[in-house]
Amino acid sequence: MMNERFSLRAAVHLLLIKNGKLLLLRRFNTGWEDGKYSLIAGHVDGNETITLAMVREAKEEAGITIDPKDLHAVHVMHRKSDKEYIDFYFIADSWDGDPHIVEPDKADDMLWVDLNDIPENILPHIQNVIANYQQKIFFSEFNWI
Repeated sequence: MMNERFSLRAAVHLLLIKNGKLLLLRRFNTGWEDGKYSLIAGHVDGNETITLAMVREAKEEAGITIDPKDLHAVHVMHRKSDKEYIDFYFIADSWDGDPHIVEPDKADDMLWVDLNDIPENILPHIQNVIANYQQKIFFSEFNWI
């Protein structure tokens, strides 16, 4: 009998920053942590690179187009929550389009916030990564069980 190896899920997140403000979306009707703010984010699909997953998610969730060369990894997190993940966090030097809610069935608010004035109803691992980004910490582990 062959044992199947453990595998981690992979997700991408975008710290979209403009004039010192960070873009957040509030989760809605997803069945997980609804009512809390998060970043533009999503799962990595099979047979796609991490960078192209981030480009895809930015388009799907916020209607913006990002050239992969304008993305820069700023943090990696091993996260244990309802499931176990490796999360990749990016910033974008530039993008085309004005961010807006593209999936109103999954997000009911989008706002720009000062990096030092994050709403209390934010996912705890996102709050953690924002602090890590500001301190230039590239890797963290977050246990949210």
